[in-house]
Amino acid sequence: MERQLGLILLDRSGYRVRPTEAGLSFHRRALSLLRELDGLRVHAAQLAMGEESEIHVVIGDLCPRPHVLGMLGRFFAQCPGTRLHLHFEAVGGPWERLFDDEADLILHWVDKGDARVEWVDLCKVSFIPVVAPGFLPGRIEQPITLDQMQALTQCVMRDSARHSPQQNYSLIEGAPQCLVADQGMKKEIILQGLGWGHLPRFLIEEELHDGRLQSIAGRHLPGRTDELVVARRRDRPHGPIANRLWDHIQQEAPTLRRALEPTGPAGQTPTNQSRKAQVATPGPLGSRPAITS
Repeated sequence: MERQLGLILLDRSGYRVRPTEAGLSFHRRALSLLRELDGLRVHAAQLAMGEESEIHVVIGDLCPRPHVLGMLGRFFAQCPGTRLHLHFEAVGGPWERLFDDEADLILHWVDKGDARVEWVDLCKVSFIPVVAPGFLPGRIEQPITLDQMQALTQCVMRDSARHSPQQNYSLIEGAPQCLVADQGMKKEIILQGLGWGHLPRFLIEEELHDGRLQSIAGRHLPGRTDELVVARRRDRPHGPIANRLWDHIQQEAPTLRRALEPTGPAGQTPTNQSRKAQVATPGPLGSRPAITS
């Protein structure tokens, strides 16, 4: 290669062979060209693909299901020749299916620093720590701290990932836990006073308004906001139906954002900068049972 290029790529004067400055520069450019070649191969594969007979979509636990399913229903009503396979996963499950090549796209959160993935932001999803009225023992005082909540059962989403490291969010270490598979079950357990936990605001808007659930967000329990995105592999070919679905979801994103906007004072969402949620009034000690799993 050195003879062909007329360059000295390796310095052989020392004990170990090292690249020269020209060799390092040539190597960087070669890597760039190889990446472009891989991209060209993926593009060629996409051009050669016909319309897919099936599409696999993973919906994560962040998703407002009625809105997302309606969005998918409107699209696939126009694609009668393509069968939609829906998968419902939680926490790290959607991400795992994407990298196991079991999903054409996912609607969930992603690691935006991963170069293998491309994504489109859809909306922000606020999670609020809530309890049913009367759940908190009388000994708990404002502001509510993590130590005060440690003796109470925390309802936690079960990570559906099968072989990836398990992930936990907003978890109080050492607290008794009730593990659930989806947000609907988690909401019902909290409504019945069997535990407390973080729930997406879109799922509990009515309950916050009518008092069936109360926020305990504060300095020590600030809640969190996650970014719901649609994501797919950048390093995999995508057929014409998958590309049209990708464009359709991008077009629907503003409608989804408007549908999830808070509705009035009780709909103020907690952020890392500002916490305005109402704190629940503690109830009598022992007024609610606790369960563990």
